[in-house]
Amino acid sequence: MKIEAIHFGEGENDSEDRELRFDTCQSLWNQIKLETEQIQEDLNKQLLDNLVSFLRRSHSDFQEKKTEWTCRMKSREIPTAALVLGVNVTDHDLTFRNLSEALRNNITPYIALLEAKDCPGVKNLMQKLMGQLMNCSTDVVSLEDEDSVQVSQNRIRCSMNSLIDWYKSVTKKTDSETLSKKRTSSSRHQQSPPVVVIFKDMESFTTKVLQDFIVISSQHIRELPLVLIFGIATSPMIIHSLLPHSVSSLLCIELFQSLSCKEHLSTVIDKLLLTSRFPFKLGEKVLQVLINIFLYHDFSVWNFIKGFQLCIVEHFYSQPLSVLCCQRADAKKRVNSLSHDQCENIRRLPSFRRYVERQEAEKQIALLTADNFLKETTQKLLEDLHVYHENYVSVLRCLHVFTCSLPKYPLGKQIRELHCACLENQVWETEDYESFLQLARMLNKSDLETMLQQCVEILVSSSGNEFDKAIGKLKEFLTQFHKLEAEAFQEQDVSVSSQKELQKKTDLYHLQKTLLELKDSRRSKKLTKFEMLRFEVVDYIDSLVRNYLVPADHKTLHEIVYFNTASVLRGHLNAAPRIALHTALNNPYSYLKNEALKSDGGSISNKAPDICIVYKLHLECGRLINLVDWLEAFSTVVTAVEGPNADAASSDQVDDIIHARFIRAVSELELLGFIKPSKQKTDHVARLTWGGC
Repeated sequence: MKIEAIHFGEGENDSEDRELRFDTCQSLWNQIKLETEQIQEDLNKQLLDNLVSFLRRSHSDFQEKKTEWTCRMKSREIPTAALVLGVNVTDHDLTFRNLSEALRNNITPYIALLEAKDCPGVKNLMQKLMGQLMNCSTDVVSLEDEDSVQVSQNRIRCSMNSLIDWYKSVTKKTDSETLSKKRTSSSRHQQSPPVVVIFKDMESFTTKVLQDFIVISSQHIRELPLVLIFGIATSPMIIHSLLPHSVSSLLCIELFQSLSCKEHLSTVIDKLLLTSRFPFKLGEKVLQVLINIFLYHDFSVWNFIKGFQLCIVEHFYSQPLSVLCCQRADAKKRVNSLSHDQCENIRRLPSFRRYVERQEAEKQIALLTADNFLKETTQKLLEDLHVYHENYVSVLRCLHVFTCSLPKYPLGKQIRELHCACLENQVWETEDYESFLQLARMLNKSDLETMLQQCVEILVSSSGNEFDKAIGKLKEFLTQFHKLEAEAFQEQDVSVSSQKELQKKTDLYHLQKTLLELKDSRRSKKLTKFEMLRFEVVDYIDSLVRNYLVPADHKTLHEIVYFNTASVLRGHLNAAPRIALHTALNNPYSYLKNEALKSDGGSISNKAPDICIVYKLHLECGRLINLVDWLEAFSTVVTAVEGPNADAASSDQVDDIIHARFIRAVSELELLGFIKPSKQKTDHVARLTWGGC
């Protein structure tokens, strides 16, 4: 999606600030895009580093020229990296792009990325492989040799021997060039860099193609330092399913596992949504739509991000006050420059109207009539909204520390689930929250201390300024727990001494009396100091939740920064092909926007596309449609003209061009699945749909 192609607010009353809204939207998306790319780079850093180190040591024998016995033992083994990326296939392109860049910058310029659709046979595979490698070599050879490389690519016979000859000639040139340079300069590539062949979708390759290529390559591995990388979406066992043992034994396989797509999504939500850096926010229903598409459709984080981009564009396009959805410093300046129409837009917001209703009569009049007073109030409310976001994120993380450690996860293990629960309604009124409180009141001392320490670290690192008192209170709880630990040792010594005294009492009467007293004390057992302190800790966390995790739609002016129109997003992302087809064929004006296509009350316009005319005529027929009658009706509509020549067209003689147009339209309708040939009557077709949409 290109944001540059959208004109915000064109033709509306808010056209005066549409350019500012467009610039704000574009700037916000650029920041989010950079952050997303950085997240992707950080998450894949460990994986890419491991792959780079694997390739560095894969052909050490080839470069160090060790003993003949070692080379003989490994002479037929091809170093192979099995890269398990998961089923989120649409995200693999970015991973392979980052992998290619990392290898090209650190290991070798000779990288070929192969896809199954381009390699139906070994010959096609070799052509694709050599074509990509020769294009890679233009970065290594001098500019004077570019023409010869392109010529040789067209004339050379695509075989393994040709590939080896090409590799020797190219590495010989690079070796002579590096020797001619200053010997103090270090090259970023090895003297004999390996040739990396990446099979992007290994499961989709034909078994025979893989087998033949591996067998041929293993026979020349001593002459060509080849490394294979298998992109796997399912399981590493697919290698042994596709390749027999005689072929898989020629591979020296090392397994590499990428990060889970669910963990990737949680990181993206954490960095993009649960932060105060970006003013734009998603409502609960909108976020749930994106998460449901991710979980039940494609597991694609990149599609989730594109959906997030669509929400940004839709919000800035449809909300005139989105001009205030910016950073805090810019928001203050923009509020001061609001026009009277924009002030009226603020007064129409449902959250602002509820805010006005809670004020005194004099303040209500000022807010509804005085623009300057409204701007001052708007600045204060927007500042309160920014502070709310900062505090919300910090307390949400503290609550997540408690919920993710409980055995039944009453509010969800992932922080995104907890975030959705808090956005949906007042979380402290739900049954899951009550279950959480009951489980939290049964935590042991070590777990409580660990959780409190994590909460202190979260609040200390928070950008909010209201947590000094909370930090002090949590530290006080930790100090009390340490005191209880010291007192526990003393109580343990006392209990040991009391047991010794009980053992000294050998008299049966005194022994029974003592046991009855212990039994009565257990029945009327009072809470221990630890249990009382634990209740106090849980109650304090509960008070933080009630104060700071208020749902966003309870805050004034939340419509400015929150996108809540889930129906619009669902209409864009959830495909409804039957409705779309019926609308396009029955009313082509809705898509083509041609005034000549407007029709009144179900009439058929002769200006409409042929398939639309045929479709509307077929709606008037029964289960079986006579092709001759259908053709005559089509001819009547197509040849209909206005004015005195309306009866000039004869239905007895059908023009060949109209006949051809009809056959083509019927074929298109059959391709779309609306009709099929009938075996009952040769001059009829059977209708496959019924009624309207």
